[in-house]
Amino acid sequence: MRYGVFFFGSVEMPDVLAGNPLPAGQRRATRQQVWQATQHLVDLGVRAEELGFDSYWLAEHHFQHEGYEIVPNSLMLQSHLVAKTRRIQVGAMFNIVPQWHPLRLAEDFSTLLNLSGGRAVLGVGRGTVPRELRSLGMHQADMGYLESGAKRDEVDAHNRKVFAEYMEVVRTALDNETFSYKGEFFELPPAGTHGPDGSVDTLTLLPGPLHEVEIWQAVTSPPTLGYAAEVGHGCVWWNQYHGFIRDQWERYAELYQQHHDVALSSGAKRILVLPVHIADDHETAWRVGGAGHDEFWNLLAPFGWSRGYRGDDGKPAAPGLVPTLQQSTEQKMWAVGTPEEVAETVQHHKDSLGLEHLVVFPHFPGHTYAMAEEQMQRFREQVVPLLR
Repeated sequence: MRYGVFFFGSVEMPDVLAGNPLPAGQRRATRQQVWQATQHLVDLGVRAEELGFDSYWLAEHHFQHEGYEIVPNSLMLQSHLVAKTRRIQVGAMFNIVPQWHPLRLAEDFSTLLNLSGGRAVLGVGRGTVPRELRSLGMHQADMGYLESGAKRDEVDAHNRKVFAEYMEVVRTALDNETFSYKGEFFELPPAGTHGPDGSVDTLTLLPGPLHEVEIWQAVTSPPTLGYAAEVGHGCVWWNQYHGFIRDQWERYAELYQQHHDVALSSGAKRILVLPVHIADDHETAWRVGGAGHDEFWNLLAPFGWSRGYRGDDGKPAAPGLVPTLQQSTEQKMWAVGTPEEVAETVQHHKDSLGLEHLVVFPHFPGHTYAMAEEQMQRFREQVVPLLR
């Protein structure tokens, strides 16, 4: 088993732990709070390596003045972190690809990969937040979370098309010494480009990667699963009912073998992310962890993230569900409790999935970074030894 740590990068929110949180839309973090959180994220990356974790992941989000996700370019923090560590693998969950020019993403990642000596992986996703997708995206690839019906389907289809072409550009640039590309959204180099020696017909990515490129993608739906298997991306699951994940986990291996004629081991190219909060007794874990759980859903429920839950009819829950901690733990999507209770949930996933790489989410919105460090240490010292 490999173990990793994933952080949103939330500022500390004392009112959450005091039981009187603000509505998500009324929050506004100061620049000092944002920078303090940023420094904590670097320090905890070093601490993760000291504790024996194998991987460390940060999110990419923009313009979140509320303070929930405050790292706009995790590649920059990762480049700083690899200079302060020796062994741990670094990545993003996830770089929001439609918000980048794909060649800039390829350049920046290739630089990080080489600086790290091969310890960086490229995490990619389609996006969540309209304010950043619409403000940064060249081709307006919004996810359409705030739309409904046919309009939502139309917006989602456009996002998928943009994402797929952007990623094709990224992979083409990383995989080839020289390249050209022509699609619906990009012609690279643009027609009519000239240099000192005449017509420019190809481009060269500098610096090119000197190590193997490893790409991981967030998976929340069958179309994304099929795409990832076809192009060879590894898959990351979280905040989905354990039965839904098991079905997709197995289906990915089948599709991957069909496309690449390679039989994967039970957990190869697949990662599970699990929010974790551990305390000496069940009541304390649920009181403290429950506050962070509820603040998490204050942020994300409006974007439809709770569709990964299982409804009473056995199908995915309808958009708009704001889950309780009881629902989250019963569906084995969150592990909150004593070391034994958390280990029981982890063991379930290990047995059910043949899990090989688990990434824990130890810092719930509102919790302090001292608490996050304690959770990392508790997991390594009190939970891992209980696993079979």
